Amino acid sequence: MFKKYWVFSLLLILTLLGKSFAAEKPLRINGSTTVNPVVTEAAEILSQRWQRPIYVDTQGGSSGGISSIGDHLIDIGMISKPLSEKDRKRYPKIDFVVTQIGTDALALVVNKDVVEGGVKALSKEEVKAIYEKKITNWKEVGGKDQAIFFYNKEPGRGTWEVFAKWVYTKIKLVPPVSHAEVGGNEEARTKVGTTPGSITQLSASWAQEGGSIVALGIKLDDGSVIYPTKKNIKERLYPLVRPLNLITNKTPEGINKDFINYVLSDEGQQLVKKHGYMSLNEF
Repeated sequence: MFKKYWVFSLLLILTLLGKSFAAEKPLRINGSTTVNPVVTEAAEILSQRWQRPIYVDTQGGSSGGISSIGDHLIDIGMISKPLSEKDRKRYPKIDFVVTQIGTDALALVVNKDVVEGGVKALSKEEVKAIYEKKITNWKEVGGKDQAIFFYNKEPGRGTWEVFAKWVYTKIKLVPPVSHAEVGGNEEARTKVGTTPGSITQLSASWAQEGGSIVALGIKLDDGSVIYPTKKNIKERLYPLVRPLNLITNKTPEGINKDFINYVLSDEGQQLVKKHGYMSLNEF
C-alpha cells in the first residue's frame, strides 16, 4: 500500500513539475538582426537548460527592440547602435538600461564584381555622393563602366543609423533619397551578392572572405585606407565601430538578469566571438 502511494505521489509531483515548466512565462526578446545570432544561440542553450520557453524575434530591427521595450511588449531588446537621447525621450516613462555584450564594425559591402573592376575603397565624400546619387557609375570612383545600385537599410535599423551619423553627423541632416530598401542582414547580404554593381551597409562579420560580397576599405583624410579587420577595430583605427547591446526597462532582475549574465559570462562571450564579433575582453 505504501509503495503504491509513494509511486502515485512521485507521478503527481512529476506531473505538476511538467505543468509548471509548461506554464512558465516565456522570456521575450526582439530587435537587431546583428545581435540576433548570439542571442538566438544563447536562447537555445538556456531554454533547454532552464526548461523555459525563450522567444527571439527581429521584427523592426534595433528600432523594433526599442519600441517593443517602450510599449512593454518584450523583456529584453537587442540593438546594434548606441541608445540615443531621442530614443529615451520618445519613451519618458521607461528607464532604459543598456548592457553592452560585444563590439561590431559596420562595413560598406559590394558585389565582388565591383572589387574585381578596380574599386577596393571609398572615401566618406564618395560614399555621400553615391548615397545622394551624385555619383551613379563605378567608373567615377576608379572602377569599370557599371551602374551603381545602392541597397539602403531601412531607416530605424541600427546599421542605417550608424552609417547615417558617420556620413552626415546628425540624422536630421540626412537628405531624402530613393533607393531600394533591405531589412535584416541576411536579406542585405543576399541582395548584394546576387546583384552586379550593388552596394549596401552591413555588419562586417557578415561579409565572409571568399564569398559573393566584399567589404570595402575606407579612405581616410590622410589618404590611407583602413579595412574592418579585427586588428583595426581593436586599435580603434577603423571609423565605423559600434556596440552590440541588450536593453531592458529598469535594472534587469530575475530571468532577465540571468539571461544577460549568461551572455556576459565566459561561455556567452564565446558565442559573441563564434558569430564573428569582438567579445568585451577583446575590445
